[in-house]
Amino acid sequence: MRRVVVTGIGAISPLGNTAKETWENAKKGVNGISVIEQMDTSDLTVHIGGEVKNFDPAEVLGKKEARRIDRYSQLGLVAATEAVKDSGINFEEEDTYRAGVYYSSGIGGLKTIEKETVKGFTKGFERISPFFIPMSIANLLSGHIAIKFGIKGMTTAIVTACASSANAIGDAFRAVKDGYLDVVIAGGAEAGICNLGIAGFNVMKALSTSDDPNNASMPFDINRTGFVMGEGSAALVLEEYDRAIARGAHIYAEVVGYGATCDASHITAPAEGGIGASKCMQAAISEAGIKPEDVDYINAHGTSTPLNDKAETEAIKDAFKDYAYDVSISSTKSMTGHLLGATGAIEALFTIKALEDSFVPPTINLNNPDPECDLDYTPHKGKEKKLTYALTNSLGFGGHNATILFKRFI
Repeated sequence: MRRVVVTGIGAISPLGNTAKETWENAKKGVNGISVIEQMDTSDLTVHIGGEVKNFDPAEVLGKKEARRIDRYSQLGLVAATEAVKDSGINFEEEDTYRAGVYYSSGIGGLKTIEKETVKGFTKGFERISPFFIPMSIANLLSGHIAIKFGIKGMTTAIVTACASSANAIGDAFRAVKDGYLDVVIAGGAEAGICNLGIAGFNVMKALSTSDDPNNASMPFDINRTGFVMGEGSAALVLEEYDRAIARGAHIYAEVVGYGATCDASHITAPAEGGIGASKCMQAAISEAGIKPEDVDYINAHGTSTPLNDKAETEAIKDAFKDYAYDVSISSTKSMTGHLLGATGAIEALFTIKALEDSFVPPTINLNNPDPECDLDYTPHKGKEKKLTYALTNSLGFGGHNATILFKRFI
C-alpha cells in the first residue's frame, strides 16, 4: 500500500477567499456569519448565513463562463484552481489518465434550480436556460475541473449529503493508496443560500432563527437551536508520497486513515448513542495502525443542532473511552456555518493546517456548555498544542458518516 500526502490546498469560504485567509481567520476566532446580502430574506424567518464575501465570479472566471455555471461550481473552480497552483503540478506534463477528480456537492446547483423553475412558471418552460441541466446536476463541477486541467482519470462526485466531500477525500485517498491513481484533486462545494435552501431546511426545524450572528451557530451550547447555512468550497491535492518527494513538493500532511459507515437508522437524525459515528472513527484509527489516545485533535461535525452535538459527543466517548476527556475538540462551524456538502473539505483543510501550525482552532459562541456535551471543545479562543494525529468527522442525512485521519508531516 502506498503513502498518500496533501501537496496543495485551496479554499473560498465565509472566512476568506483563499486558503490562507480562511485559516488565519479561523485561528483568530473570526465569525464569518452575518446578515445575508445576496438575496432578500424579508419573507423568510432566517436572515443570517455564512456567505462568501467580496466575490465576483466574472473577475475570476470571465463573464461568459461565470454565466454558464451555478454558484456552487464557481466557488469550486476557484478553490480547485488555487489548490492546483499551490501544489505546483503542471497537468500538461502529467499522464492525465493517472490523475483524477473527486469533487462533491450535497445538492448541486440549487440556485439555478430555483431561478429556472420560477422562470418556467412565469414565462413558460420553453424559456428556461439551455444550460439548466448542466448547471444543476451535482457531478458537473468535477467535470468542469477535469476539463480545466485536462484530467482523464476517474472523475466523480460522491453525494452523501453533509458527508459528501469527506467521502470524496476518503475515496480519493484510497484510489491513490491502492495504486489506481497517482494524484487527485479532491474536495467539495456548496451554494445553498437561496429561498429553496433556507426555507427547505428551516421548515425541517434544522436552522437557527436567531438574528444575532454571535448567538446562532453555537455548537455544544445548551442554548443551540439549529445550524446556520454556509457556502463555499475547499480543495486538496492528494498525491502519492514518493512522487511528491521526487518533485520537491511542499507536503502539508499525510492521510493515514479513512472510515465510512451508515447508521441505517433515520433519514435525518443520528443513530442513538452515535454508534455509527463511533465505528467510523474507530475504522479510521484502525487503518492508521494507531491507538485512540494517539489522536491529539478532533475537528467535530458539531452542527449546533440539539441531536447532532449530543450524538457526536456520545460517539467520541464510545470511540475514545476515558481519553475522550483529554483530546482537544472544536467545531469550526461556529465560525463558518454549515457548508453542507462542502463541510468535509473545508474542515479537512482546517485539520491539516491545525497539524502544520500546531494550533487548535476554537469553538466560538460556546457560552453555556450543555451538561451532556462535557468534553474539551476549545471554547472562544484557540490554543497552541503539538499535534501529531488529527481527525475530522462529517455526518450526513441518510445516516452517512465519514472520518478522515491525518498525520503531521515531519
